[in-house]
Amino acid sequence: MRDHEPAPGHPDRRLSTREAADLLGVKPETVYAYVSRGQLSSRRTPGGRGSTFDAQEVEALARRNRRQGDGSPGTSGELSVRTRLTFIDKDRYYYRGVDATELAARHPYEEVAEWLWTGRLQTGTSFTAPAASVEAARRAVDALPGHSGPTDRLRVAAVAAAVADPLRFDLTEEAVLGTARLLIPTLVTALPPVRPTHRDEGSLARRLWARLSGRRVDEAKLRVLDTALGLLVDHDLAASTLAVRVAASARAHPYAAVSAGLGVIEGPLHGAASGLAHRLLEEVLELGDAGPVIAQELRAGRRIPGLGHRLYPGEDPRARALFALLEEIPDAAPALAAARDIVTTTARHTPLHANVDLALGVLTASFGMEPAAGETIFAVARTAGWIAHALEEYGERPLRMRPSGQYVGPKPPQHLP
Repeated sequence: MRDHEPAPGHPDRRLSTREAADLLGVKPETVYAYVSRGQLSSRRTPGGRGSTFDAQEVEALARRNRRQGDGSPGTSGELSVRTRLTFIDKDRYYYRGVDATELAARHPYEEVAEWLWTGRLQTGTSFTAPAASVEAARRAVDALPGHSGPTDRLRVAAVAAAVADPLRFDLTEEAVLGTARLLIPTLVTALPPVRPTHRDEGSLARRLWARLSGRRVDEAKLRVLDTALGLLVDHDLAASTLAVRVAASARAHPYAAVSAGLGVIEGPLHGAASGLAHRLLEEVLELGDAGPVIAQELRAGRRIPGLGHRLYPGEDPRARALFALLEEIPDAAPALAAARDIVTTTARHTPLHANVDLALGVLTASFGMEPAAGETIFAVARTAGWIAHALEEYGERPLRMRPSGQYVGPKPPQHLP
């Protein structure tokens, strides 16, 4: 052992980059990413060749990573984030330890949102949008082209509401919760109602129904929509939620964090998937048989929308809960039968189960809504979850969401052509 190298276990023992990487279970370049994020300190070796790292500091970081800790790469190399919000376990999921399907079945969306935010059930909670926020959001939305999609409108409404709020940069918990209670109804109210004579009243679900369907709503149908909102409030670190946490990590205000989430959900593999399921259901209903429709999708090399979920080996519990409610509504019987036909027909090719997008497709197709209505339901519902994750992230170290890139380009320095 060299004279300058302390013995193992010595409080001043230093590790080379390779030794630190081996202990952390990552690639050597990732060690420097920890340094750039302030999670490790380094110093040059005598003579200036390479860097060394304090062994105790590296060991502490390795233990934290093994506990799946703080937005850092764990031993698997995947990003891991501590959260107290949603836990997914096989065929069930939980909001703050409470079965989410039971919570959404027994409480309206506003109360589910409050539970996720605060851990308290507040009976009778209602969300009301301030006039100035609604006016700014409506003007902005009304200025959009007629072909604008629902997420376009919601994104513009969120930006307009932010501009109308001079205190939006207050990131204290009380202020953020106040913003959430105003922003969600503002997003809904900014959307144009299907019937121009509509007057807003009642729950958020009732106000949202008027933006999605021109049909009159009874309590059974309203319960389906309200439950759908509650079921979709959060689902751990989905792509849009991760975007929200990245924005919050940079201390973006809640409106901007929500805008980041809205920017992600337009993808066909996320919020827009229910619209594809809606159209698939319409084709099956028109032909009266899922066989030729599924055959055409497979021939074109397209995945079947509304089937399968990477987190659930069986049926998505959100789909199961919505199907159970839809079975009680006569208007939903044809679309439900078409959905079952899709699942059964596809199972001959690959054993996939229904997910929440297929259930949303049944909901929107049964209640006279446009295919994009499921995307609107998803976005409004998930805004509450995004706020909850932003709140958690505001309590963490700033800018911790900084993964390192693995450069695979030409080895520098390269000469200009």
